[in-house]
Amino acid sequence: MSEDKEYLERLAEKVEELLIVLNSIAEDLRMIAASLKSIAVTQLGQQKAAPAPTKTLEQLPVEKPMGIEDVKMMFPEDLEGLLNFEDKGEYIKITPRQYLGAENFAKIAQIVRGAGGDYVSAGKDSHFRVPKIRA
Repeated sequence: MSEDKEYLERLAEKVEELLIVLNSIAEDLRMIAASLKSIAVTQLGQQKAAPAPTKTLEQLPVEKPMGIEDVKMMFPEDLEGLLNFEDKGEYIKITPRQYLGAENFAKIAQIVRGAGGDYVSAGKDSHFRVPKIRA
């Protein structure tokens, strides 16, 4: 009976080791997904910023303004959960729900800049903002 118990304990240890490795892989994948989203947002912004041939007013496409949900989609779930989003008319205001730390702040700032937004340093009212219509 003790052999079975030892065998089960070894199996349990192996499962715990595998869980540690899988959690590490999952965290790496989250970071990669966040980076890819950020890169995609940056590239979309650059593509729209490229000079286009002159068109008449009738030929210009009407760009749909971004909403809160569009802006939320730019962030990975772990970062989105740290933020509040508010429609302010011309832009979406993004405020932290808690202290972000340097790493999360940098990730959020990169995503916001990629979307044509910026950070407004205003003491307790500091926030990120993303324009609803990209220039």
